[in-house]
Amino acid sequence: MNKLRSLLDRVVPALLIAASVTLLTAGLMSYAPPTFGDWQTDEPPIVGDPLFESPTPGATEAPPSPPSPSLSPGPTSSAWPTIPGSSFPPIGPGTPQPSDEAVASRIAIPSLNVDLPVVPSDLVVRGNRDYYPLCDVAMFMRGFVKPGQSGTTYIYAHAQRGMFLPLLRASQRNNGASMIGALVEVYTNDNQLHLYEIFRVKRHATDLSLTVVPDGVHQLVLQTSEGVSGTVPKLQIAARPIAVVAVDPAEANPRPRPRVCLPR
Repeated sequence: MNKLRSLLDRVVPALLIAASVTLLTAGLMSYAPPTFGDWQTDEPPIVGDPLFESPTPGATEAPPSPPSPSLSPGPTSSAWPTIPGSSFPPIGPGTPQPSDEAVASRIAIPSLNVDLPVVPSDLVVRGNRDYYPLCDVAMFMRGFVKPGQSGTTYIYAHAQRGMFLPLLRASQRNNGASMIGALVEVYTNDNQLHLYEIFRVKRHATDLSLTVVPDGVHQLVLQTSEGVSGTVPKLQIAARPIAVVAVDPAEANPRPRPRVCLPR
């Protein structure tokens, strides 16, 4: 069964691409081609204390502007910028969010048996403190883009059973090679399914340099912890978009039941 599921993870994206021309002609699907190849960012030194899984909703300081990208050829015919360094943008309850654009509502990775409702990083739940990541859900980081927009969509969850623990365990085997090519499904609350293909596993990440992309490019980055609460190095996984299809509202909008799980 595991071999079959792994095979499907790699065959399904290819079938979707092959069928996209017909679907586009029929007006049933919008297709986002994978316009970039595999890439690597420099491993920057640790600067400050980047607590990836605990955003700072009250932040008001503007983030530094990233340096201009210098393009260098990648392993394929396309080129990709190598840009070290990044930091969290100001995010929080007071940050205006476009009301006419959809947000992530569910994430699934069939090959890893991951399937979670998605809630915003600034969700207020009684008993929680300092916007600590909630359990039994994944969270999308305010300040990053929504699925389909130019830039990076950033979704994170605890490395616990029923959450993103399968990602952590897979990353510990051959540096996560088994996840390359795996299908990621991100649903949005406007009843759309955004399909992605994992192309990079970055272990022991200490900053957000993986989220920097060229203008006009969209990607998904997933994050989970590699150690106990407060440990800085994180696991980050990057995925490129494949396609967007319409789905049933009930499928796209599961009822989230976030649970407060503060560190002891």
